[in-house]
Amino acid sequence: MKPWIVMPAYNEERSIGAVLDALHKEGWHDIIVVDDGSRDRTAEIAREKGAIVITHPRNMGLGAALRTGLEVAREREAECVVTFDADGQHDPKGVRRMVDALDGRDFVVGVRHFVDIPLHKRVGNFGLNFITRVLGGELTDSQSGMRALNRQALKSIRIQSNRYEVSSELVVQARQKGLRIAEVPVRCVFTKYSRARGTTIASGIRIFLGLLKLRFGGF
Repeated sequence: MKPWIVMPAYNEERSIGAVLDALHKEGWHDIIVVDDGSRDRTAEIAREKGAIVITHPRNMGLGAALRTGLEVAREREAECVVTFDADGQHDPKGVRRMVDALDGRDFVVGVRHFVDIPLHKRVGNFGLNFITRVLGGELTDSQSGMRALNRQALKSIRIQSNRYEVSSELVVQARQKGLRIAEVPVRCVFTKYSRARGTTIASGIRIFLGLLKLRFGGF
């Protein structure tokens, strides 16, 4: 299958050019960058690198950016999608592994190696993994930003959350809709820059509250 890459991005001018170059080097050129209201040159750089860029007029959150990206992929009749972070933590070589894992599966999550993740992020991930399991989405690394969805998953999953709780929502929806799920190990590079991005303990609390709201409102 030929994947489309969906990349949410918010103020990522320091990293997005190199990330796109690395993906191109691996042969991936169908890339949708959702610029989520950045105040820097994120969108400009992504366009210069040949990506399709969709810009939100204001910052709406990770969930909203992924929802937009998946909608564009559906419009382009993508065979499958791989979601990929813009901060440089994901290994572009892992895209092929994710796509190959879709053989006989609908939804694949890349499991990161946690040794190099800062302690506060490990604690946050542990808590959010636990909460996701309670809600019915048992996976090793539910908060991973690297996922692969085939056409069935793209058709079935409809993101409702706007912010970081989207990672748990995707997993829970995949379980609820009876999708065939797999996990594959992926290499991540946690630079000083990427360590400072993403979820913290405080944002973990906000995610938990957002998940409760979604759960009782119905995914």
